[in-house]
Amino acid sequence: MQINILAIESSCDDTSAAVIQDGQVLSNCVANQEAHRLYGGVVPEVASRAHQANIIPVVELALKKAGVHKEELSAIAFTKGPGLIGSLMVGVSFGKAMALSLDIPLIEVHHMKAHVMAHFAETPHPDFPFLCLTVSGGHTQIVKITSHLDMAILGQTIDDAAGEAFDKTGKILGLEYPAGPIIDRLAQEGEAKFSFSEPKIPGLDFSFSGLKTAILYFLKKQIKERPDFLQEEMPHICASVQDRIVSILMNKVKMAVDQTGIKTVAIAGGVSANSGLRKALTQTGEELGWQTFIPKFEYCTDNAAMIGVTAYYKYLAGQFSNQAVAPVARWSM
Repeated sequence: MQINILAIESSCDDTSAAVIQDGQVLSNCVANQEAHRLYGGVVPEVASRAHQANIIPVVELALKKAGVHKEELSAIAFTKGPGLIGSLMVGVSFGKAMALSLDIPLIEVHHMKAHVMAHFAETPHPDFPFLCLTVSGGHTQIVKITSHLDMAILGQTIDDAAGEAFDKTGKILGLEYPAGPIIDRLAQEGEAKFSFSEPKIPGLDFSFSGLKTAILYFLKKQIKERPDFLQEEMPHICASVQDRIVSILMNKVKMAVDQTGIKTVAIAGGVSANSGLRKALTQTGEELGWQTFIPKFEYCTDNAAMIGVTAYYKYLAGQFSNQAVAPVARWSM
């Protein structure tokens, strides 16, 4: 008997639905929200209202593309957290209602664990154990994975995440939101000729708030001396910022490899789409003899396929939720 899982992801500003059959992705549909560009960041109330408008069409499209009828579903999976509570409520409520109407099980999924599990949405995928650098707008972590459902955080940010560092720097530079992809594009046109110091954070933890402040004061000083500094040096500024963020991330990953002896290394999360990080991981892996794994772009950003793949292994383990389940904005791994 086939295991067909409908997965729903609504943790932030993208509404996504996917159908997973026996661990394989049959469809992965995402509805983006462009309205947040007007505000320079995600507005929770705007996001939750857009999820309400998008979720039925996205679910219908996912089922249609997969060629699976709702009566053939074995379970409904959803993101329980972490994320924006209003956005999570839409996905959780829809999933609970649909599961109740079809009399099938519910499966709750941790958003950041799902980012790691995105590697199992495709082949080849890493063997256990492996290390995964999960980097997004809200999280930066080094995670040790010993099985599909067994993960432990070795280090994480103590303040801003890497994605926040990109977006907040972009705001300082006057770039549109989300700034990460714009900085990445401009960085490829410039060179890292400006130096920013690396935070001295013990162990495997990260910090990006000091870097953001250093960039702000650097730009203020340069603009005071050269009013056209931003216009003349934008690609080089972006290249320098990206180079430092990537080096901070990679230096901690190297440390984690040295401490654990695990040389299978993956990246996941929205920032794993960054060309500088992808290139750095590949080059470092070749130099140090690591086996490296980089997800396809469609599995880097928030998507329901990663929720469904995680849910498939929870289904096999009999880890189901009940109708009393509720979303949580903060949820530790």
